[in-house]
Amino acid sequence: MATDYDTPRKTDEELHEESLEELKAKRVDAQSGQIDVDEAEAAENLELPGADLSGEQLAVRVVPVQVDEFTCSRCFLIHHITQLAKGEGAKAVCKECS
Repeated sequence: MATDYDTPRKTDEELHEESLEELKAKRVDAQSGQIDVDEAEAAENLELPGADLSGEQLAVRVVPVQVDEFTCSRCFLIHHITQLAKGEGAKAVCKECS
């Protein structure tokens, strides 16, 4: 933040008055009656309709690695052969990891 050194400085009395005004404003804010709520605590108690998936069973179809795919030896993801950066025997590396 740039500081303008040519601006007139505030006197001690002006600083004292400002601090009193700030303290009064804070006192009013503290007495406003609002309750501070932790966002994480509020999120834990929030239940969305239809969000209970405890009785659901997931079915995932697993497909083996195809001829034109490889498994990266660094990130262990399966990529298409066009993403192959270097293949040293069994140490195939994708372009993202190289």
